[in-house]
Parts: sequence; C-alpha cells; structure tokens
Amino acid sequence: MNQTWNFQNTYTSLPQKLFSFQDPVPGLEPKLVLFNDALAADLGLSSLDANAEETAAIFAGNLLPEGAKPLAQAYAGHQFGHFNILGDGRAVLLGEQITPQNERFDIQLKGAGQTPYSRRGDGRATFSSMLREYLMSEAMHHLGIPTTRSLAVAKTGLPVYREKINEGAVLTRIAASHIRVGTFQFIRQFGTEEELQAFLDYTIDRHYPALKNEENKALALLKAVMDKQIDLMVHWIRVGFIHGVMNTDNMSIAGETIDYGPCAFLNIYDPKTVFSSIDQNGRYAFGNQALIARWNLAVFAGSLMPLIDSDEEKALALAQYAIDQFHPLFMEKWYAMMYQKLGITKPQEEDKTLVNEILELLEIHKVDYTNFFYHLRFGTKGKATIYSDDTFSKWYKKWEKRQSGAASYAMMDTNNPILIPRNHLVEEALDAYVKGDASVFNDLLEQLQQPYYNEQRETIPQLVPADFDTCYQTFCGT
Repeated sequence: MNQTWNFQNTYTSLPQKLFSFQDPVPGLEPKLVLFNDALAADLGLSSLDANAEETAAIFAGNLLPEGAKPLAQAYAGHQFGHFNILGDGRAVLLGEQITPQNERFDIQLKGAGQTPYSRRGDGRATFSSMLREYLMSEAMHHLGIPTTRSLAVAKTGLPVYREKINEGAVLTRIAASHIRVGTFQFIRQFGTEEELQAFLDYTIDRHYPALKNEENKALALLKAVMDKQIDLMVHWIRVGFIHGVMNTDNMSIAGETIDYGPCAFLNIYDPKTVFSSIDQNGRYAFGNQALIARWNLAVFAGSLMPLIDSDEEKALALAQYAIDQFHPLFMEKWYAMMYQKLGITKPQEEDKTLVNEILELLEIHKVDYTNFFYHLRFGTKGKATIYSDDTFSKWYKKWEKRQSGAASYAMMDTNNPILIPRNHLVEEALDAYVKGDASVFNDLLEQLQQPYYNEQRETIPQLVPADFDTCYQTFCGT
C-alpha cells in the first residue's frame, strides 16, 4: 500500500496567541543520515524512500510535505523554579499525522531554525545532540516507557556555533502532542478564561476523551495527568533514568518522556546522582524526580484554578486535595514496581522492609543498579563488596523465601533491563558518528532494541569503566 503524509492541523484552530505560523529555515545541503523504518511504517509513511533527495529535503526543513501547516508553539515554564516565557525556539510543528490505525501524532522538526520564540538563539541544533535524542528516545521506547519517538535525523550542511563549530542537524520528533504544563501556564498568564476553557476542551478531546462527560473536567484532567506522571516517574526509576531538566515546559500532558537534553542513566545506585551540567544544586537528581513531578503538577493545578471552581477558596481546596493524593499513589505504584524487580509475585506488607533494606545496601556499597538485579535473577555475584556483607546474606535468605520459582523469574525478566544506554557507550557512539563512523552508533542502537533477557540470546552484564561517572556531565544541547 502506498502510504504517505496524511496531515490534519487542529492546533491552528486554537487562539492565535498560542502559536506563530513559521516555516522551517532551509538547510544548505540536506543529507538524511538516520531513518526509522519501523516507526515510519506505523505512521503510514512506509512509502518514503530513506535515500530519496526529496525525503532528505523534507527532514532537513527544505521542503514542506503536502498538507503541512508549519507553526511554532508558544508556552511558558518554570525553569529550575523560576517562571519564564518560552516557546519553540528551534522547533517547527509540521502538522498532525493521522495513521492507518486512525491515531494522531505530531510531526515536529527540531533544530529547524529561528522562530519568534528563539530569544536571540540561532534555532539550530548540533548533529551530536540530535543523535543523542534519537538514540535515547528509541532506547526508552524499547524499554517500554512512554516517550516521544525519533523518525529521522538529517544534516543541514550548516555550521552551528557553540563552544566550537559543530555540524548542524534536524531531528524529526514524533509525539502524541507537544502540549505541556507550560502551555497551560502560558494561557493562564496571557489568555482569558474562555480561552483556557477552550484549550482544556481541546486537550481532553485529544488525549482524555473519557473525561468529556465529567462534571468537573478541569479537576478530572488534573487527576488523569497526575496518574500518567506517576506511572512515568515509576518507569524512570525502574530503569535508572535521569531526565536532567524537569522544568514544567518539559512535562507532557500526554504523559510521555519529552526533551532528551542532559539526560543520562544511573550506573551506581545513589539517589543524589546528577549528571546535568546546568543542575548545579541537584534539583533534578535521580531521587528527586517524583518530588519534582508533584511540584510541576501543583503548578498545573494552579493554571487550572479558574476552571476547577469559580470560588477561589473552593478551587484551592479541591486542587490541594488532588495534589495531596500524589504521594500515597506514587508510593503504592513505586513499591509495586520494586516488588516486580525483586520477583515478588504475591506482595505482603512486610515486603516493604525488604525493598527498603536492599536499596540502602545498594547505596552503601555503591552497587551498579542494573547489574545487581541481573545477578540477583541468575544467582550470580558481581565484584561489589555487598556480596561479602553479612547483612546482605541475611537479606538474601529473606528474599529467597519470597520467590515463586518460574513466575518470579518471568516477572524479573520483564522488569529488569540487562542493556541500557550506558553513559560511556553513548558518548563513544556519538563521538564516533560525529567523526564519520556510524557503525558504533548503529550497533548500540540495535542492541538497545532488545534490552531485556532473551533466552535465545546470550547477554552478560554491561561493564562500566571505573570512575567514568565521577566527572561525567551531560549538556542541554541547545
């Protein structure tokens, strides 16, 4: 079947203050270097030829596909706790692709040049940073975590000036939508109550249609988004993912992981772990992510206040009660996730102690978080000092009594990845690709498509260079 672009542009029906029509700024010499064939097929774009000149031109921003109405979205956000007016400073939304399954996805070009929201920026992106987002977002997808996806990376042939001169590139990002907490903040700050209501209805219609008949739709949306965010935080913790910059403009209303800037994965278990160069006070450390999600949701609630109730005190009480449910709901789902990582098929209240004790031991002994659960599953031992600790031996005996044979192993196999985007492997792959060798990147990408145990494939724990993480830093990529 000859599948191709099938755009709708419902975002353009919203108040004009929410976006600016903006064509992508053309590159000089478009060259397609990555194309996600499997995702293209899901989107109904299987007819696109990954080597075609026209396709390269589209993904570099030089040619608009049929039906596109490109725009840059306006939004605001709390960045490290401080409110700012933001917007798509280097991204252009081409439109909403309707798939053969009648699903709707935003098609966005990231790094496509200046927009009205660029704030003196050049609107461009480096080849390396777009490779990182492609690799990390696809790894997260195969880990089973809600995320934006990457369809393509195209070089532009233009230089991008940062600390040094870099090759420029555009990433084609796929998302359920790009509606953020920050979008609601923008409307609350600069729009009318009628515009806020219209945007609420649009969001519900697009993402939470089951809420259409709720008596208090604003409160129902707050609760629904909170449930999605709790699930997302629990997933991140399950695999050791650190987003790095959880500003409110980086929290998707659809519950997807979005904006892979200074992200990284935990090696040694330590809740205080921070890799982001811009997070100097540890606001977005691994162990703080759930707390920040709650903070962001409180900001979201504040944006919805006029629609929750016309009586300000009543609206505040209803919103506060909803936000107060975050912690008990999160803890319930977090423990359920940890039981799955430990293979406890029939949890009991005392199993919470089992979870708390092992995490304390992992932190004390500086154990590799991912590899520990591999060794636990297969009854092997790593080189960490934890295995010679009598406290661990006692814990292990208690854990053994909570196992259910094959059912426990199956549960552990589907919840504990063996392969994750290790920081040193990511850096090696990006460095090699920028220097002209794509094989390291492609090999890693292929491995990360099967991150869990498979009895048909021999997989051993990944080894991390000693002290690699000690001075490791990630950057936002802007």
